[in-house]
Parts: sequence; structure tokens; C-alpha cells
Amino acid sequence: MSERLADDRQTGEVPPNPAAGPAKRQGPRPLALHLTAALASLLSSSAALPYLRSGLLPWNPALRSRAAALREDMARADRLQGARMQESRAQERAPGPGDRLAREVDRETRRRIDAVLTGVERYRSHPYRRDLPDPPVVWTEGGSRLLDYGRGGGGRPVLFVPSLVNRAYILDLSRDKSLMRWLAAHGFRPLLLDWGRPGPLERRFTLTDYIAGRLERALDFAVETAGAPVPVVGYCMGGLLAAALAQRRPRSLAGLGLMATPWDFHAEDAATARRVATFIQPWGPVLDRWGELPTDALQALFAQLDPLLALKKFSGFARMAPGSRAATAFVALEDWLNDGVPLVAGAARDALAGWYGRNDTMAGAWMVAGLPVDPGAIRVPTLALIPERDRIVPPASALALPAAIPGARILRPPLGHIGMVVSAGAETGVWNPLAEWLAATG
Repeated sequence: MSERLADDRQTGEVPPNPAAGPAKRQGPRPLALHLTAALASLLSSSAALPYLRSGLLPWNPALRSRAAALREDMARADRLQGARMQESRAQERAPGPGDRLAREVDRETRRRIDAVLTGVERYRSHPYRRDLPDPPVVWTEGGSRLLDYGRGGGGRPVLFVPSLVNRAYILDLSRDKSLMRWLAAHGFRPLLLDWGRPGPLERRFTLTDYIAGRLERALDFAVETAGAPVPVVGYCMGGLLAAALAQRRPRSLAGLGLMATPWDFHAEDAATARRVATFIQPWGPVLDRWGELPTDALQALFAQLDPLLALKKFSGFARMAPGSRAATAFVALEDWLNDGVPLVAGAARDALAGWYGRNDTMAGAWMVAGLPVDPGAIRVPTLALIPERDRIVPPASALALPAAIPGARILRPPLGHIGMVVSAGAETGVWNPLAEWLAATG
């Protein structure tokens, strides 16, 4: 226990004292970054007004015609107000249209700042706490464990592999949204690999250690439990690990499921991917000293995908009734988003510099245990679920992987990256097709 506490203090993540009652949430993490981005965006409106009036404000090409029309409207208002001011001494003392516009922009800016701050505070103080009990743990190694959601039900085992940088319970988020419990109720035996927090052992890991070591041994347990090959389903980064596993252990897999799994990291925006890779450079001393990339650093990296997402999310949350199902669902998902885990140094360098920076996956240069990961060599039945509204893994990036796997089947539900497992449309768009495919795998 003392060693774990020391580890947590080293990364700045000390668990709360349960006896102290529910603590105010830390998130959205990193809070300072999200608030700075929101305030900078909102306050920039007043600063931009002079440039708007002069026509010097740079506009997105898609908005230029609307900007030109707005300037014409402002010019007409100026001329009309000028004429009226000449007619009436009272109106002459009244502020001009430019002053009124500045006041209205200031009023709207204040309203929006209040909305986002209200949303953040209501989230941080919301009474919801996830209270789902964990299913039985049937296998452990280091900080990792295998959770058995269908023990005693007689269903077919299916191994689920989540990402290394997010907690596994996104697949068991709440009583209303749990893919694992839903599958168990439909005759399967889901085995969810919870990677856990990295400890002293894992801090020396590379992706090879995770795939050719820990993941293969979890697979061995699943196969032994089933007495036959088992389907393996990977979500997001977990799909990359599962694809490498399928190439290495084809006789142990009955099928490979890929959920929102990236492959071509330069498919839609190579420049952004390379910027993500450069993010790791200033963290070099931290990686060397701690052996891991801290959670808040990873959260800051994800925030680059949509810097104003927190502004939009928490402004919307402020409008929800605090006790509504929508508000509770928002808090449950936001809690998971803020409950990340560090990424060990070796895996961080492999993923950020290798995948994002050099696009090693598409180049055939991603190596696991000394061999390149080649999707063309995967010979197990494969289903790729690629959500069309994914902003975290662009569909073009995910499509590249099944396109290279012989005979892979592709489904494209009209959902988002996280929505594919927890949204209102998840059961119809993802859960049912996945269950049908699992039932059909030999």
C-alpha cells in the first residue's frame, strides 16, 4: 500500500480518503488548460471587433461571404444612426451603433463565460458516483487483471482488449450502458482485460512487452478456459494490440474484432499527427525520471484534437436539469474521461513517435518482438466497426486496417468514437452487429 501511495504521489494523483466522503472532482483534466482555452476564445471576440469593422479580420473561406454581409449591415447601421443623431440632440448624446455592438458582445461574452463556469462547477459537485461492482477476477499479472462478466453462465468466452491510456470500464460504464453486461445477458462470457495502473514492473515495458507478453498470457488463459480458440475484440488502441496478437497467434483466435481502431495515422491530417509526435519531446526528462507520461499530459494531448470541446460540453451541461438522466449520463462519461492512467515511457515513445510521427503502421515499420506487424498476414475472420462520426480516430485512418486484412468485413455505424459503445444508438448500431458476428465465428 505504501509503495502504491508513493507511486501516486510521484505522478500527482493521490487517491482520496474514503472516510472523508465524496471529494470534489479534479476534472475536466487538465482544468487550467480547458479554462484557459475557453476564456481565450470567448474574450477574443471583443478584441476582434476593430478588425471586423475594418475588414482586416481573417476569416475561414467558408465564412467570408457571411462576414462581408455582416460588415455591410454594420455600415448601413452606422449611416442610419448618423442621420438620426443629426436630427435629435438626445440621440446625438446616445451611443453609436459601434458602441452598442461592443456592449452586446461584452454582454454575450460574460453570459457564455458564466455558462461554462457554471457547467464545470456543477459537474465537479455532482452527487453521481459509479457504484457498479466488479465481476470476478479470474487472472492477474502485475497491475493487470481479467474480469469475467459471464462466469457461471456457460456462454462462449470473448476476450476484450481496451486501450492502454483509458480505463477499461468504458465497456462497463454504468447500469444503463454496459456492453459487457449486455453481452453476458445475451449468452456470451465477456473477459475484459483491465490493464490497471502501471507499477514499477510495467514502467519498463514497451508495446512488445504488453503484446507478446501480458496480452498473450491473458489470451492463453482465455483459450484454456474455453477449451478452444476465442474471439478477440480490441477497442481503439486496444485494436492495434489485438491486430498484432492475431498475426502472432492465429491458432488461438476464432476471430478479430476491431472497434474504432486507427492504422493510417496520416490519412486525413499528417501535419496534426506530426505535431502530436513532437508533443513528447519536452516530456523527455519526465519519461526518463518517472518512466511514464502522466495522465494530465495525455489529457492535454487529446485536448489538441478539439481545444474548445470543454467550452461546448460544459456550457451545454449547465442547461441540463441536474437530476436528469441526461445529466447523470454526462457525468458518468466525463468521470471516465478524467479517470485516465499514465502511459509507460516505452509505449509512449512507440505510439507517439512511431505511430503518429513516422506512421510506422502504414509504413510496415511497426515491430513487435522483432517482426513487423503486417495486416496482410492476418488470416482469422475479421470485423471492423468504424464509426462515421469519429473525431478521435478519423474513419480514413481506421479503414486502412481492414482494407489490408484479407476478407475483413466492415460496418460503419453513424456514431462517434465513444458513442459507439455508450450512446443511445450503440445497441442497434454496434452491440447487436457485434453479437451476431461473435455468434457466427467458428
